[in-house]
Amino acid sequence: MERTNVIERAKEHFAGILKTQLERLERIRSEEGWVDYATLKPIVVGILGGDGIGPHITNEAVRVLEVLLKEEIESGKIEFRTIDGLTIERRVEVMKPIPDEVLAEIKKCQVLLKGPTTTPKKGDPWPNIESANVAMRKELDLFANVRPVRVPKEGIDWIFFRENTEDVYALGSDGIEVTPEMAIDFKLTTRPGSERIARLAFEHAKKVKKTRVTAVTKANVVKTTDGMFLHTFYDVAKEYPDIQADDWFIDIMTAKLVDTKRRTDFQVLVLPNLYGDILTDEAAEFQGGVGTAGSANIGKRYAMFEAIHGSAPRMVQEGRAQYADPASMIRASAMMLQHIGYSELAEKLEMALDICGQFEKKLIITGRSTGVTGREYCDYILKTMADPNLKSRWEACQKA
Repeated sequence: MERTNVIERAKEHFAGILKTQLERLERIRSEEGWVDYATLKPIVVGILGGDGIGPHITNEAVRVLEVLLKEEIESGKIEFRTIDGLTIERRVEVMKPIPDEVLAEIKKCQVLLKGPTTTPKKGDPWPNIESANVAMRKELDLFANVRPVRVPKEGIDWIFFRENTEDVYALGSDGIEVTPEMAIDFKLTTRPGSERIARLAFEHAKKVKKTRVTAVTKANVVKTTDGMFLHTFYDVAKEYPDIQADDWFIDIMTAKLVDTKRRTDFQVLVLPNLYGDILTDEAAEFQGGVGTAGSANIGKRYAMFEAIHGSAPRMVQEGRAQYADPASMIRASAMMLQHIGYSELAEKLEMALDICGQFEKKLIITGRSTGVTGREYCDYILKTMADPNLKSRWEACQKA
């Protein structure tokens, strides 16, 4: 009888998950077209500092954007809005990943620049609430997590398209402890969800004249969900006959990214959620670490730009928050500029970041007093960006 009750409780739990996800599937099928930023005035950019080191590095990114977009802000083409309340303390207070009043303000913006937020794990002093990132991606349907990694001197120029709203992360807070000795989590894949991330990857490759798109799965073992993702990828690939499509398993791909003979062959990669999170952190190490890497979370109506790393609460506890590296948030800002139509400003910022972080390295940020503060490093980027010979300086660095 006890076993029967356990199974019935698990079935009821799973039925609730299925109902929610079937409703979501219908929403994906009926989604509207892409927002046209050229028709918006103003483009409203919401600034969310997050918690931990988030406010420190976000403030530096905003400093850079205010310099680059000075004319647009003054003319009313772009408006920055600060949105408070996405701290772990406030989220725990209301026991929601995004407080209702914060979500309401977020939805008044078309674009978001978001600092890292703390996600409690089992054993933390905080209650088990869902990741604010995961919740925001679901609420705003930010289905594509786009993460570029560039190391020009090593021939690395990768861009990862990570599906953002499905896989194990989508249901990470919906697992069930069936008995004290058995726990089960769930992995979700839909064909429409897989199709739109694959198409975005191929469209990007077509736009920037890349010749290869690679899917990364574990479809030889995770046959049903990863199998659907991979089959859908190849169905979409048929629409792009001029682009080579291939696939690799996640375990061997982690090895190939460190293989100096093969890694420069990869260009555009498309992955389910969990594999994408892991692989892009590995890839960021070639660029200087996760502290240097930004990411875009793209949907048809909203877009959010952020660092790929966490909130580093230990740095705050140890009084080192002022030494946090702002490069990740500043690189995310460059991606934001590109997304809303300011490609020349984005290119200018990217060149300054390359010079400061990969080539000249006149200032080093270590996360401790052994290096410069985030404010000093941001000043270095701003000074470099203001150089009238920036492009020739960047080109000379590449040849050196």
